[in-house]
Amino acid sequence: MSTEHDDHPAGGVRTAFRTCPLCEAGCGLEITVARDAAGVEAVTRIRGDQADVFSHGFICPKGSTLKQLHDDPDRLRRPLVKRNGVHEEVEWEEAWAVIADRLPALIHQHGREAVAVYLGNPSAHSLSALLYNRSLLQALGTRRRFSASTVDQMPRQVAAGYVFGSPVTVPVPDLDHTDFLVVMGANPYASNGSLCTAPDFPGRIEAIRARGGTVVVVDPRRSRTAEEADRWLPIRPGTDALLLAAIVTTLAEDGLIDPGAHVAAHLSGLGAVVAALAPFTADGVAAATGLSAEEIRLLARDLAAAASGSVYGRIGTTTTEFGTITSWLVDVVNIVTGNLDRRGGAMFSMPVAGGPTTRGKAGSGKGFAVGRGHSVASQHPEVMGEFPAAAMAEEITGAGEQGIKALITVAGNPVLSTPNSRRLDAALGELELMISVDMYLNETTRHADVILPPPSQLQRGHYDVALLQFAVRNVANYSDAVLPLDDGQPDEWEILARLGLVAAGLGPDADLAGVDGIGLAGMVRTSVNDPGSPIHGRDPDEILAALGDEPGPVRMLDFMLQTGPFGAAFGSNAQGASVALLRANPHGVDFGALQPRLPEILRTPSGTIELDHPVLLADLDRLRERIGAMEQQPLVLVGRRHLRSNNSWMHNIEVLVKGKPRCTLHVHPDDAERLGLHDGGVARITSRVGTVDAPVEVTDAIRPGVVSLPHGWGHDQRGTRLRVAAERAGVNSNVLADHDALDPLSGTSVLNGIPVDVVAAGH
Repeated sequence: MSTEHDDHPAGGVRTAFRTCPLCEAGCGLEITVARDAAGVEAVTRIRGDQADVFSHGFICPKGSTLKQLHDDPDRLRRPLVKRNGVHEEVEWEEAWAVIADRLPALIHQHGREAVAVYLGNPSAHSLSALLYNRSLLQALGTRRRFSASTVDQMPRQVAAGYVFGSPVTVPVPDLDHTDFLVVMGANPYASNGSLCTAPDFPGRIEAIRARGGTVVVVDPRRSRTAEEADRWLPIRPGTDALLLAAIVTTLAEDGLIDPGAHVAAHLSGLGAVVAALAPFTADGVAAATGLSAEEIRLLARDLAAAASGSVYGRIGTTTTEFGTITSWLVDVVNIVTGNLDRRGGAMFSMPVAGGPTTRGKAGSGKGFAVGRGHSVASQHPEVMGEFPAAAMAEEITGAGEQGIKALITVAGNPVLSTPNSRRLDAALGELELMISVDMYLNETTRHADVILPPPSQLQRGHYDVALLQFAVRNVANYSDAVLPLDDGQPDEWEILARLGLVAAGLGPDADLAGVDGIGLAGMVRTSVNDPGSPIHGRDPDEILAALGDEPGPVRMLDFMLQTGPFGAAFGSNAQGASVALLRANPHGVDFGALQPRLPEILRTPSGTIELDHPVLLADLDRLRERIGAMEQQPLVLVGRRHLRSNNSWMHNIEVLVKGKPRCTLHVHPDDAERLGLHDGGVARITSRVGTVDAPVEVTDAIRPGVVSLPHGWGHDQRGTRLRVAAERAGVNSNVLADHDALDPLSGTSVLNGIPVDVVAAGH
């Protein structure tokens, strides 16, 4: 963090620079901090950092509200312990004593598999959580792990795992150089992008068109992104895989399959995939997708003819019954059009802090597999070390003696964000113990026996360890905390580490620094023994001495940066990446545009792109069998997102939720007339598992046969402390999501394309 001080004795002003931690865009912020006569500091202004090497001053409405989030009177500053059904503030020592008394005893009585963990979406935006959630999971020793991944991006990572060998080997569109961008099931004008870290995604889209390129949006809604595109294809929800398959078949029929020599040299299975997709013709899928065969053929031919192009698919394509197949076919289309791993196409980031695609042997590996264990109640296979979030409730109430007895949540609100939410809400009430690490007493944490609040985002250092693995440029920004911790407030990493030590039976007074040092020493030893590491063969004690003795995530991050692909390597590359380098460059360091990375990025057993992985090919039979049902698709529900909303947890910020109500049911005029609905009226929406009432908004910005509700609302439950959110409660769309409806390859919930009945409320 860079600061400029005015040391006037009555106070002063300084400027801090940091990366916004609220979404995946990673925009740079310029934060003005004033100090009063008593030395107390407060944020007075937040705006975009014009000098940031990645965002260049761009900021969305959320980034400017970090001050309001920090100052929110509902944000927890001290732990809460539930007594006689009521949460009471206690000192940290008392909270730890309660946990130390109850958690180890429960583990001793029921075993470690009686404890489950849920990791929420904000964990991906926290340096401390990303680095220390792992130590918590290891200390707990349970395989009962759940996260927001299975209501979001898991299919994209599973497909990448099978094809490229690692679930983080996800190609991203080279937005700054592409000539033809196809956006499927994504609305980056509202989301700022996802699994594609790109500050000012809207500006980058507009730049494509300004330089003569083309943008096509495939979405059942005419989203803001679709409004800004050259072409909008209002596809039926859940049929994206059919469209992509037909694109491949069209190109095969036209003799236009051409992966390019660079990719072809490292590609296996192309012929088998083209043959397997042959039944999916443009004519054959037109009725199911709701797009004409001519539209499908035109899209295929335009992609093939473009100087460069990329297909980008996100949550609208992943949270469907064919999420993994769709994600795979995105890669297939990018490959057959010659657009993988080349400028302007779909490329691979080179994360400055390193990762699975930069460590170990380059060009081959063990590959990807699932099923190392199964859930108890429904035998769902493990995927990437976790089970479907939709299975949490049944693992508590339907697994008999093997049921979950204790749950730890970290920065999550699954009561609002997972399917059949009322079922999970009821199940949480049956737990013997629940512990939450969270800033708020929300719809989920109201069930917790103990809530441990981390400091606000302005009181934590930040580096986007996870998200920069999917960046459209190779950049790095580190931010020190802007404001100091409150008196007695432990840092987030200390909370997570101490919780792990208590779970391991070491008690609340165990030596955090000592244990942290042991963990770091293990990382160093692994690296010096790795022939591919830049510090291979070095003395571990030399490296540890260079890292210093201050425990916590900064030291660990420094090690990752120094041993990463651009790293300083502890003196071997004086100008290389390190925390010191990033501190000296508060606006970030740009390590350049994306470059081709084949074949070194591959981690498959064959050392090739395994395009015809048998797991993926086998699921095409299920897709083909569903075409007839898709042609007769009933009224279905899809979600949507707003620029000022970030799932559920920012609805307590007045400036973000004020104005016209946003939790409305979008209905096409034809459907409104048929169903007897009118603008401003109330509709009753019913699915197999639930019913909600929502105000109606009639709009032609959605295709007939589809209705839409935003996710993350439903703040009307007792026992929370969310005053602003409760005043604009909205309804919880996930009450309608079916816990049994999953993409079988990834365990991801079907949140788009939910069959519903809609009537005017009161009918």
